[in-house]
Amino acid sequence: MSAKELLVDAAQRPARVAGEVLQGISVDTLNRMPGDTQNSIAWLIWHASRQQDAQIAHLSKEPQVWTAQGWDEKFDLDRDPDDFGFGDGPDDVARVRVTDPDLLLGYLNAVTSATVDYLVTLSDSDLDQVIDDSWDPPVTRGVRIVSTIDDAAQHLGQAAYVRGLVQDSWRGKY
Repeated sequence: MSAKELLVDAAQRPARVAGEVLQGISVDTLNRMPGDTQNSIAWLIWHASRQQDAQIAHLSKEPQVWTAQGWDEKFDLDRDPDDFGFGDGPDDVARVRVTDPDLLLGYLNAVTSATVDYLVTLSDSDLDQVIDDSWDPPVTRGVRIVSTIDDAAQHLGQAAYVRGLVQDSWRGKY
C-alpha cells in the first residue's frame, strides 16, 4: 500500500464512524451538552468537518466545501464563514444546534470527498514539501494532512463516547 492509499483510507474512516454515531439519533441526543458545558455530538461532528475542510482547502488552494457547496447556508449557524470552532466555549457550542443528523453526515461526506480528491493528486515528494517552517521541526504537507485526519478521528471518537454517555441504551459499533 502506498502512502497516498494509506492516507485515502484514513481520511474516509471518520465519516464511517459518523454514520454509526448518527444512526437513529434523536435531536435531543444530537445536541445535548454533557454537564451543559461539554461539546455536543452536533458540535463535535460539525467541528471535525469544518477543521478538515478549512485545512485541506488551504493546502489544495481550492475553496472550502462549506461555502462553495452552500453548506454554510444549509446549516444557518450565524457564524463567520471562515469560523470552524477553534476555541469555542460552551455558549458557542450551544449555538451549533442541528435538527437533521443527515445534514452533518452530508457535509462530512462532502469534505471527505474533497479530501480524497485532493489526496489522489499528490506524489511522495508533495507529501515531503515543507509548508510551515515556523515549527521545529518544520511541518510538511504530509504531516499536516495526518494532523487533520487525526483531529477528525479524535472528534468522532469523542462523539461516539458522548452518544453512549447521554443515551444509556446506545451500544455503537465503535
